Amino acid sequence: MTTRNTYRGPALFSYGFRPFFFCAGIFAFAAIPAWWLVWRGEVGIGGHFAPTDWHVHEMIFGYGSAVVAGFLFTAVPNWTGRMPTRGWPLAALLALWLAGRAAVAGLVPAGPVGVVLTDQAFLLAVAAMVAREIVAGRNWKNLKVLVPVSLLWGANILFHVEALTQGVSETGRRLGIALLIFLIILIGGRIVPSFTRNWLAQRGAARLPVAFNRFDGICILAGVGALACWVIAPFHVATVPLGGLAAVLHVIRLGRWRGQDSWRSPLLLMLHVAYLMVPLGFAAIGVGAAGLVGPAVGAHVLGIGAIGGMTLAVMMRATMGHTGRALVAGAGLSWAFALICGAAVVRAVAGHVAVGGVDGIDLSAALWTLAFGIYLWRVAPWLVGPKVARKAASRA
Repeated sequence: MTTRNTYRGPALFSYGFRPFFFCAGIFAFAAIPAWWLVWRGEVGIGGHFAPTDWHVHEMIFGYGSAVVAGFLFTAVPNWTGRMPTRGWPLAALLALWLAGRAAVAGLVPAGPVGVVLTDQAFLLAVAAMVAREIVAGRNWKNLKVLVPVSLLWGANILFHVEALTQGVSETGRRLGIALLIFLIILIGGRIVPSFTRNWLAQRGAARLPVAFNRFDGICILAGVGALACWVIAPFHVATVPLGGLAAVLHVIRLGRWRGQDSWRSPLLLMLHVAYLMVPLGFAAIGVGAAGLVGPAVGAHVLGIGAIGGMTLAVMMRATMGHTGRALVAGAGLSWAFALICGAAVVRAVAGHVAVGGVDGIDLSAALWTLAFGIYLWRVAPWLVGPKVARKAASRA
């Protein structure tokens, strides 16, 4: 592996977050309009997935996996004290991700088995490379991060198997969403209060976020229980109380992080709002199990609101911090996050309500696409350009 001083390649491959946050943004910006055209019957999609399965799969295992990889290849060097993965290994890993997207879309001449083998290779390689770094750095406590990554890899294979054997993937869809939500509960539950504590402490606040304790562990267990029940039996009566309990506990958990005191920092407030979508999603899957709303409501609150919102906020913040920019969202990125929240609300509440020939699906897709268009406009130049000296003190 090259060292920090000897690397002379493109800035895009100088750190793990750069290629994956860049390509995740482009993919999120392009995939939803493509899905909208498929949904409206304007174009067809190749491969062995039904159209809806292609959409769900690519948002989870295409977009979501890219963000997870970008985060891990940025966090692991901090955990282990080793040099970051850069150069050709990152380029090769990105090539695997791109090959998976092309195979799933039917753009390469591979049969069903070939598509599965191509698509699963990315997450398998991510897990292997992360494991190598953690073991080499003797950072044993963080080996546990391989569990959700490995499960996500398994969920991807399950998704393919279900689609091939049953014509549609049901369990694989929910399992993929559930694993990304679990990562938000686990990792977001560490970084959101940590960033908030640092920001409030700098300003001499008297009340700081409560440190991780047994209550957080109870919240995580309740969330896992609700997600597991939703994945296995989304309409079972047990999903109703489990979803409700998880919703209440995670609202309380979020309240302990003093998010209401962070309103002067939009970049920080975004993390709290994105996490709020988790208990709202738990409530939605509970209400959905009771038959009071459609099953798509909970999936879209969790998928667009929690996963989309949290990944967008984390990509913004991590890119700013690691490229030397001040941690200040500004109007553009604040609007981008607000548009994602709007997309989640519109899709969940008014998905099939049409006004003037435009329904909630149309509007939600437009809001999502505009949000990532703004993200690319502001953040993409930072991802492909060199790191700069920080000119302003961190304010978020």
